[in-house]
Amino acid sequence: MSCEVCSAPMNPWTLRDGQTTLMVCPKCSHIDRDPKAALAHQRDVAYGGDPGLDRIRLALTTRTLQNAAPLAPGARVFEIGFGAGAMLRGHLDHGFEAAGCDPDQLHVEVDPIVLAKADLYPCGIEEVGGDTKPADLVYGIHVVEHVENIHTLATSAFGLLQAQGRVLFLTPAADSASLRAFSDSWWLLEDPTHVRFFSAQSIRILLTEAGFSHIQVKRSLTDNLTMEGASLLRLLRPKDRPAGVLATRRARLFAMAVAPLALLLRVVWPKWRPTLVVTARRGEFK
Repeated sequence: MSCEVCSAPMNPWTLRDGQTTLMVCPKCSHIDRDPKAALAHQRDVAYGGDPGLDRIRLALTTRTLQNAAPLAPGARVFEIGFGAGAMLRGHLDHGFEAAGCDPDQLHVEVDPIVLAKADLYPCGIEEVGGDTKPADLVYGIHVVEHVENIHTLATSAFGLLQAQGRVLFLTPAADSASLRAFSDSWWLLEDPTHVRFFSAQSIRILLTEAGFSHIQVKRSLTDNLTMEGASLLRLLRPKDRPAGVLATRRARLFAMAVAPLALLLRVVWPKWRPTLVVTARRGEFK
């Protein structure tokens, strides 16, 4: 099996349980995952959200975007995988133009204000027409680890940007020390649709080949803040949980109780952080 990013031969990595196997690129540290070979006590659904935690995640993610890719007044944003439209609603409320695409895989109800004011496309990004108004920012929040063809997504995002526009992705980090520590109990293996994990190096290669420049890769302090608590529960009580480890109120309270210690660990050991924050610019020409 060859790496989808750099084409180097990949090596199998069997995790602590002796059954979960990931494919790791020795050249760029990219990870591919076949869910059939890496079940890792995954849940049955792609998304196992809780309304209370979702509000916290939305606030933290919004802050991350504002810091990583500040926007000029009246700028236009395009979201890949807008879901219920919560992020787009925030942009509309702040006076920005909003657009986005989503094949509606999760069949969620979209915010009515977003439906009325944003330009929405019920399809993947590769199917969005070329006559779409160019955006100042194209972003995807935990999207690139799910899609079938990552090269198509990257080049399509490039095509939707105006000159000097920016792309931003949040995605689980293949080179996070937390994956090595938790192994098959790592919470981000629970989602059955996580089919890849980018390293800082592999995401740089992908975006460079798509034509982007000024690529910056940082590690989020606050994204996936329940990772440590959820992973600990999966480590201490390994079993299949069809609804996900955070399905119970007790588990969610435990994960939030652990969060302050998780933050401290992330401050003193940045490589532990489980999420990459990636930004890049489109130049005049590809």
